[in-house]
Amino acid sequence: MTTSTPDPQDPPGTSAAALVPPGAHVLGAPDAPVTIVEFGDFECPYCRDAAPALRTVVEESDGQVRLVFRHFPLFEVHPYALTAALAAEAAGAQGRFWEMHDLLYAHQDLLDDAGLAHWAQTLGLDGASVVGDAAQAYGDAVERDYLAGADLGVSGTPTVYVGGERYRGRVTADGVRAAVAAALERAGGDAGPASGQGA
Repeated sequence: MTTSTPDPQDPPGTSAAALVPPGAHVLGAPDAPVTIVEFGDFECPYCRDAAPALRTVVEESDGQVRLVFRHFPLFEVHPYALTAALAAEAAGAQGRFWEMHDLLYAHQDLLDDAGLAHWAQTLGLDGASVVGDAAQAYGDAVERDYLAGADLGVSGTPTVYVGGERYRGRVTADGVRAAVAAALERAGGDAGPASGQGA
């Protein structure tokens, strides 16, 4: 699926509650003034390509930017997207969300249950803890993200918000840096919701 086509009726900004729920997976300083929110799908090649750009912006921001990942599995076109999202949540419950996030994007060709269990084992987790019935326990978190995205008009991945504003175009480090600078300018140094936690 390609980058989502923004709705011309997008509001100028989106509320913190809609973008960053309690318990969200956060990469970067939890109190960073700018929040990037990605609605992503672990089987989406465009999300895979965006991941390094988003990480680079966070890592180079000196604590000014954090990334929040929200699940938006496009299960109608990506048969393993939902089980991969559940596996990432299960790994996150064990403190390894971002490591699993990176492995899933790096190995999109191995996202069946055997592959998911293998990637969990490489992180020192029990492979059975991220697949099947064990992973189903995390369905509510994935569904919460998916429904929040749908309510915002998300229809493709990656869909990215920077400081509450929908990012438009291909996700590149330079493009996201420019959006971060605009968010800082708009907010006078305080751009982004402050809820959520790291995992």
